[in-house]
Amino acid sequence: QVQLVESGGGLVQPGGSLRLSCARSGFTLDYYAIGWFRQAPGKEREGVLCINWSGVRTYYADSVKGRFTISRDNAENTVYLQMNSLKPEDTAVYYCASRGRSCSGYESDYDRWGQGTQVTVSS
Repeated sequence: QVQLVESGGGLVQPGGSLRLSCARSGFTLDYYAIGWFRQAPGKEREGVLCINWSGVRTYYADSVKGRFTISRDNAENTVYLQMNSLKPEDTAVYYCASRGRSCSGYESDYDRWGQGTQVTVSS
């Protein structure tokens, strides 16, 4: 069964860090783009970051530039979202999703989604 599974969410204080993982089972991540999206309470889901099959990164949320980064470990079949200097406004459910080789900021372009992981930034 092909699926994506996120992990690594939790409660963190402002200024803290978290690393989210997106693991794929069923087949290799190697030739797919992986995007991270988030949905805050009462808001629409938005694109955050994406990494394409060759490792090129694309930011979709200006608010995370300089704080978040994305990487992939094909040997581990996992994509990571490193989040530093977290702010209360980063509080959301974070989702990873896969699509073809290139990135897109539109969630409708992604065909597989994880179940999401909650990130709460609060003192």
